[in-house]
Amino acid sequence: MGTQGEPWIAASDVIPMFPSLVWKIQLRPELRDAISARLLALLARQRRDMLPLRSGQAWQSETTLHRFDELGELVVCVGRACESVLRFLKIGRAVLDVTGSWATVLAPGAAHRAHSHPNNFLSAVYYLQTQAGADSINFHDPRNQTGVIRPPVTELTAENTDQVVVPVSNGTLLVFPAWLHHSVDDNQSDKERISISFNLMFPAFAENLSKPLW
Repeated sequence: MGTQGEPWIAASDVIPMFPSLVWKIQLRPELRDAISARLLALLARQRRDMLPLRSGQAWQSETTLHRFDELGELVVCVGRACESVLRFLKIGRAVLDVTGSWATVLAPGAAHRAHSHPNNFLSAVYYLQTQAGADSINFHDPRNQTGVIRPPVTELTAENTDQVVVPVSNGTLLVFPAWLHHSVDDNQSDKERISISFNLMFPAFAENLSKPLW
């Protein structure tokens, strides 16, 4: 909001409130490649008795992948990233435990509908195999009431859009609030899109109040 040419204004400001934040990290290439080799081999073993996915199909692993040795290094990276997020948010004396971790494989033509991860504080997703046409994730405005009136805009910005598309690549790690709805568009490539998701929660909450729903 500018004041130039507005003699009736002494001062003005725009006050940002209640932001929805997503933290984006890119792993070093040598670490990315080492993690990729171990995880792709693990998923190949888990899927060896399955028929190949057909167009439009998806597969999700069990939600305890974080207990496998092959994920050890990635779990450490996720933990450190989430510790950094807690510091950024000025949350002190807090510890987060991984409550679940799973792989999602989207065949060409497959998508993932909008959803959130209830009863967790943070979620994370690591991109194991992406390519052009299968290299983004959508985050949706959590304020449902903003869709009541939708006037036309001259340009899409973070202040007027109801969806933000975040580009990703192999080795990208995203951390975001578990309540933030997200989705994946149809896989427009000719290869599978593979990601590893994590949920994290304060252990006192998970033990004493309510178990995670996802």
